[in-house]
Amino acid sequence: MESVLRGVAVYVILLVIVRLSGRRTLAQMTAFDFVLLLIIAETTQQALLGDDFSIANAVLLIVTLFLTDIMLSYVKEWMPSASRWIDGTPTVLISLGKLDQRAMQRARVALEDILDAAREQHGLERLDQIKFAVLEVGGHLSIIPAEK
Repeated sequence: MESVLRGVAVYVILLVIVRLSGRRTLAQMTAFDFVLLLIIAETTQQALLGDDFSIANAVLLIVTLFLTDIMLSYVKEWMPSASRWIDGTPTVLISLGKLDQRAMQRARVALEDILDAAREQHGLERLDQIKFAVLEVGGHLSIIPAEK
């Protein structure tokens, strides 16, 4: 039973930390982020398993983590407000060609990231060619070009 409680607790803690760290963390991974992810994985493994390194405990933890994930998917389906808290909502960074500096700072997105996405998605070169830029829930940027 202790392993199940550890599994649920670690799942919830990691979910909160990832949500607080921002969506761009998930969309663009640098070498620093990758090293951090490896360290977190090792630390999480130790927190989950404790002193019991048996196969049975590992299987129990895997099943617990998957069941927790499935349970949260049902919670999100039944309670849209929980879905917004767990997954977040899209953030408009540019609206009608105007930068929202506050939203960009909160999301930790630089203008260079938006211009990069605009070039990749639509071949746009300048800010005035962007009507909307939206940071989606999954961490990627959606660019809507301005009318020509």
